[in-house]
Parts: sequence; C-alpha cells; structure tokens
Amino acid sequence: MPNLSRRGALKLTAGMAVLGTLGLTGCGREDGATAAKSSASPIGDSPATGTVTVWAAQGDADVLDKVIKPFKSANPDVTVKFTLIPNADYYTKLQSAVAAGKGPDIAQFFPESQAQFLDPSILQPVPGGLVDPNSFFKSLWDAGVVDGVAYTVPWYAYTYALVYRSDLAKKAGVEAPATWDEMVPFFRALQRAGAKHGLAADIGWDIFNGQDVAMYAWQAGGSLLSSGGKWTLDTPAMIDALKYNASFFTSGVADTATPTFLDAQPYFVSGKTATMITGPWVVGQLDTAAKKDGWTASHVATAPLPAGSSGSVSFSAGGSWGVLADSGNADASWKLVRHIAQPSTQIAQYKAYSSLPAVVSAWDDPAIKGQPLLGAFLTQLKNTRTFPQVSTWQQVATRIGKEMEAVARGTSTAEKAAADIQSYADSLGTGAK
Repeated sequence: MPNLSRRGALKLTAGMAVLGTLGLTGCGREDGATAAKSSASPIGDSPATGTVTVWAAQGDADVLDKVIKPFKSANPDVTVKFTLIPNADYYTKLQSAVAAGKGPDIAQFFPESQAQFLDPSILQPVPGGLVDPNSFFKSLWDAGVVDGVAYTVPWYAYTYALVYRSDLAKKAGVEAPATWDEMVPFFRALQRAGAKHGLAADIGWDIFNGQDVAMYAWQAGGSLLSSGGKWTLDTPAMIDALKYNASFFTSGVADTATPTFLDAQPYFVSGKTATMITGPWVVGQLDTAAKKDGWTASHVATAPLPAGSSGSVSFSAGGSWGVLADSGNADASWKLVRHIAQPSTQIAQYKAYSSLPAVVSAWDDPAIKGQPLLGAFLTQLKNTRTFPQVSTWQQVATRIGKEMEAVARGTSTAEKAAADIQSYADSLGTGAK
C-alpha cells in the first residue's frame, strides 16, 4: 500500500539513476550485525581544521548550517561549506561527481536506498570508536554495514505508522486495528462514519508500493533474501503480502483512481479519506492543510502498523552521512559527522526542522517525548528492518509495485505475480561482485 505523504518522494527515484554505474557492493543482509569492523584510524578530540565540503539533498539539510553552530564555535579554524541539491537530482549529481573524482568530503545518503554507495572505492569505513553503534535504531545502523564494515552513520529516522481520523473512529465506536484481519473492517467503519474512503492510496506508486509489499511480506513471516544472498520472493509470505495490499483496493476502502501524492493531506483533512500509512512528518503538516491551529490534536491519532502472522515489523528510513574515499580532509569530516550524531545536535535538528532523531536516547527529550502523536512512530522504529543492501533492490522493488497493481486491478493473481517477481529478480541478481 503506497504512502501518499512521503517527505522525500523522489529520494529513491533519484537513486535509481545510478544503479549499475558504480563499483557495487557484495551480497547484503536484511539483519546485519550491530558491531562492525573498521580499518580506519580512530579520530581524536583535537579541534577540526581546514575546509569541509558537504553535499546534501534539499529538505532536512536546509537548516543544518544553523544546527551545527556549536561545532563551528568549538572549532573556529574549520570552514564548513554546504551544497544543497534538489532531491530529484541528488544521487545522479553525486554519482557523476564521484566518478569524476570531484565529490565532496561528506555526502548525505538515505538508508533505504544507499546500497550502491557502500563500497571502499566510494566511501571510507567509519573509524572505530567514532560513535556507539548501539546508540542508534539498530536497523538504521545496519543499513550502512556491508560484509561487517560500516560506511555510514545515521542522522535522522522515520518509518511508517497508521495516521487516522480519531474523530471518525470515535463516532464509529472503533479502535485502531491491531491485526491484518481488522484493517478492512476498520476502514469500512470510518466510511460509515462519514469518510468517502477509509484509506488514502495511490495504486501506481510503483517503487513505493514495492517497499510496502516487502514490509507486509516481513509481517507475514517472509524474507527478501536468503542467508546465502539469493532472492526469496516467490513464497507464501509474498503471496499473502500481495493479496493483503491489493485487498485495500478490491474491497473498495481505497480508490484505484485517487488520491495522488499531492492530494493526500487535503483529502485526509476534508474526509475524502480517513487513514494514511505514512511517516511522522505529516503530524506537523496537517494544521496547515486544515488551515486551523489545533486541528490535528482534535482530529488525528496514530498507531503502530497492524500485525501480520509474524508481527508488526516496518522498514527503517531517513538520512545518513558518509565520508568519501578521496576526501581531502577526512579528520575534520569525521569530527563533523560525530557532532551531528550527538543527541543534542539531533534534538536541535528536530526543533529546527522536525527531523526525528536516529539516536534512540534523543527521543527522551521533552520536545519529542511530549508529542503524543509521535509515540506510535517510536514504537514502530524499535521494530524495523532494513531493505536488502544490494544494488538491484530498487529495480526489484519497482517490479514488486507493478505486480501489486496488476493484482489489485484483477489482471494478475498473487501467485503469478510472486512468480514473475522472482523470475525478474533472479535475472538481475544482486549486483554481487
């Protein structure tokens, strides 16, 4: 089921442009080890000096120059230069710069779509002792680890939860669904309470639909890769996931025609839809969509994702940082990355832009802990997995999304779709060396 309020809707699409063009990583894992080996020398505590160039995608990084003022004050002899690039162009421009040997010292990545960069020819290993891997949400740290080597440090985090019209749920006399079986009845109850459709969904959101189906396959007890690095997609769990996701459309609780991406919040506020499966950023945006302060507090609630036969697992996403292999100032670069990973910096980033911390302890800050609608996202972040850290994942995810649409429209069965996905993935392989 596609997310219609995705903050960085073009992140993954942009990443697809570089698939197959970089030196690519070996087979990935869905559940990496928290500990990672590193051959890099430890980074000391002496002040950073020189110039550090940073590339980032527009959005969360827009305020970062202000957020790191304490770092610049504590390191007066360092100059940090930011280049912000539109999301749609970011990975393409970064790949071109890397290939030409003209990349920045530090680059932003996205844990859900960074696999093609996790290679020693592109990124330096994270120095031992730079940060505590256990301080981050596990799946976010694992997303940067390949063959036991960590290449990125998490920055901000998000995952999915249910965001629904609490006023309509109260009117219908229903609680948030806790299991798959309760989902469609919940949506129908919200429709009886006045919503035109129970769920906001865009059936043609291919790569994002694919991510969602993968998430549901985990919930059904499946995996995407075997322990030996082979695709495992033609499985009972994948078939169940395809049927579950398609059921939102075939049951009529979601419309196969609307809403599209930009319609999501206006539809939700107006009651054309009553639920979104989306990220935490939407919580801070609905008052604006409603044109009324306090509307969200009186009309909206959140809940973790309903559980399949194997639980309520979701996927981890967000932002991360890596230092390029040919950085001319690696020492100062890693010191800046270390500063950004501190809880105080991540809290400052949240206050400036509502980017939720990747460091678990930062969620205890009153600025975040006092936001009741964020609790479901914290619960869900503690139960997440990372997508396969292989270079072909985005292509496979896109194919899963297309096959899901065919099942939802009745032009294919879930069984045939799963077989077709497996065949396609096998033809691509994993990009392993």
